[in-house]
Amino acid sequence: MWPWEHLALAYLFGSAVHRVATGRGPTTAAVGAIAIGSQLPDLIDKPLAWTFGVLPSGLSLGHSLLFAVPLSALVILLARSDGRTALGIVFALAYGTHLLGDASYSLLAGGELATGFLLWPLIPASPEAGVGLLSQTGEFFASFVEFLGTPRGRLYLVFEATLLGGAALLWHLDRRPGLSWFRRRLRPSTE
Repeated sequence: MWPWEHLALAYLFGSAVHRVATGRGPTTAAVGAIAIGSQLPDLIDKPLAWTFGVLPSGLSLGHSLLFAVPLSALVILLARSDGRTALGIVFALAYGTHLLGDASYSLLAGGELATGFLLWPLIPASPEAGVGLLSQTGEFFASFVEFLGTPRGRLYLVFEATLLGGAALLWHLDRRPGLSWFRRRLRPSTE
């Protein structure tokens, strides 16, 4: 899945869970936790595999349940000790939706559910050439564009539009949490 897809999927789940846990829509802090949790597995694995060659694959350490579960538990405990349990929960959920999304993507794109990476290193990852983060991303994007030209790809595009549209609509209905934070940072300083 692409970063925007991970974020949209995580927002759909995170907004609902935050509302159940707190009785209100997500706050700016919750949106931050959702955004970080939804991207962290790739921020760990992709550079370490594709640029530095430390990991065998862009789906290894950060995508493994053997790493994700303890990390999520630690974040929840730290958030709880600070009186912000809901933030820890939405982070953990966003992290989990990333893993779910990557496993499901292969089902949507290729017809097979890929779950082996969830137990790395118990199940070894297929090694990927360390050609660099930008080069590898470019190769994946070119393959993705080619895939979109197929009948299955066009169906996937409908799924993606529905996912992104649904997340954007929910974010709007949640009163666009996080937007004011960005606006404050983008305004030129008057000093």
